[in-house]
Amino acid sequence: MSPLLIPILALMIPIVAILAGTLFKPWLALKERELEVRGTETAEKAAQYAAQTERLEQRVRVLERIITDRGVDLSDEIERLRDKPLN
Repeated sequence: MSPLLIPILALMIPIVAILAGTLFKPWLALKERELEVRGTETAEKAAQYAAQTERLEQRVRVLERIITDRGVDLSDEIERLRDKPLN
């Protein structure tokens, strides 16, 4: 083994480490930003699903009320519910 090879390798290790660190940091920042964006999108979708579920539950409650109220004329009740705003 050449006596010159050891100092060259000794100098190459920190140089490679520094270069790898400078290349790795921007990549890591990009991945962090991607995760933030995905998290925001997921939260927005969850809110949309929750709102949709609430609307569906309201409609089911109305249908249950129509079905269980036997003394009410069905067509009048449907017409009153059509005129009522959803929110």
